[in-house]
Amino acid sequence: MTRVDFTGLMLAKAKRAFTTRRVPADHMQSLITGESRPQIGDLVLARVEKIGSHAKLELPNGRRAHLSPGDTIIAAYGNRYAPDQFEAIISSTMEPCHLVAAGGIISTKICKHDAMGSPTRVTPLGLIADREGRRLNLSSYAIPFTADVPSIPTVLVAGTAMNAGKTMTAASLVHAFAKAGYRVAGIKSTGTGAGGDLWFMSDMGAEVVLDFTDGGLPSTYLVAPEVIEKTVLGLIGHASAQGCDVAIVEVADGLQHQETATVLRSPRIKQAARGIVFAANDALGAQAGLETLRTWGHDVLALSGQLTRSPLAIREASRATGMPVFTAAEVQAGSLTKYILNSGSEIGHNSHPRRFRTSHADASIYSAA
Repeated sequence: MTRVDFTGLMLAKAKRAFTTRRVPADHMQSLITGESRPQIGDLVLARVEKIGSHAKLELPNGRRAHLSPGDTIIAAYGNRYAPDQFEAIISSTMEPCHLVAAGGIISTKICKHDAMGSPTRVTPLGLIADREGRRLNLSSYAIPFTADVPSIPTVLVAGTAMNAGKTMTAASLVHAFAKAGYRVAGIKSTGTGAGGDLWFMSDMGAEVVLDFTDGGLPSTYLVAPEVIEKTVLGLIGHASAQGCDVAIVEVADGLQHQETATVLRSPRIKQAARGIVFAANDALGAQAGLETLRTWGHDVLALSGQLTRSPLAIREASRATGMPVFTAAEVQAGSLTKYILNSGSEIGHNSHPRRFRTSHADASIYSAA
């Protein structure tokens, strides 16, 4: 193993990724090169070799910086799971690999969706270390967690798959509670590090926005279940300590994804939650998801998501499940707020039938997310 100086010029020229935002720049003092085995969360300096699907890097402030061959970037090693993009795994050596997420995740592509091009190729130049040569890892900069189960009202938002409308649903709930005068936390509990969903929830009224990168993880793919559970509960607890009245927690990907199931099957997370709002693309997905969640012991409060772009899909889902279905506009208007604050005891029963009223304006909200 060889250690070389990490000069101020190298740091100044490198484009820094969103995933590394919690690490103070003045802690980055040297590089570890040679035979080093990267770990999840290690910071890495890498050179861009060939531009692929990700031609921009999301910076800590949310701006997306254009990348060119020869650019250097500061990113984090992490695994990636995205059915409509890439699956990627950290290599055992610092061999040439890929930028697999715009938020700044470095790993080696295993497979991809056939609509995706090749990922952007990068060459790691070294692990970033402090003045004494100790590697810097995101886990060292996580917010402090407590062991207590959070006490603030918490609503989970889950879905059938990627792009089912989960983020719009979560942001709409944030907006409704903020408009009602509550201090709201918007939390992304699993997924791949990126700032877009956090900025969106902040724009919709969240006073505190957090995700797993605040818990020291660049992504949650292949992370141990106990670590994910601790991180999710810790983020909710931190929001409570910051004075939030309610937490809206989005769980990424679909119910068949390993880490999503880890979160939703956790007894402690179920204990912390008042219920789930489930986003789906169609009626059959809504029905199957509802049955799965009930098997896991969840109280499903309502359905929403991409299916609400179609009045016919709304009718199908309501008929198939007996559940109320709400568009994003209706959620933002506060249709769910009173039920959630009453622990969801009145929602989801046939005595509260869904009124079928969806305008084109309502439906278009999802296409903008």
